[in-house]
Amino acid sequence: MSTHMIEIKNVSNWYGEVNILKNCTTNINKGEVVVVCGPSGSGKSTLIKTINALVPFQKGEIWINGIPVHSKKPIYPNCVAT
Repeated sequence: MSTHMIEIKNVSNWYGEVNILKNCTTNINKGEVVVVCGPSGSGKSTLIKTINALVPFQKGEIWINGIPVHSKKPIYPNCVAT
């Protein structure tokens, strides 16, 4: 069993031919504070929406507390709050 609260492995997301996220990988542990920053149009909002299953992703895996977030089926995990 993983010790990470959120695991993102090689997630890619694009709209049409525009690649918004390309092989994004990171782990977030319980209690960590994470800041997502970057210039306008760099994919910050898309990353957060993808983690929360508000937009589908085309490639990769996302796990929240060991539960997979499916790329095609929106789910609304309430297990992220600490």
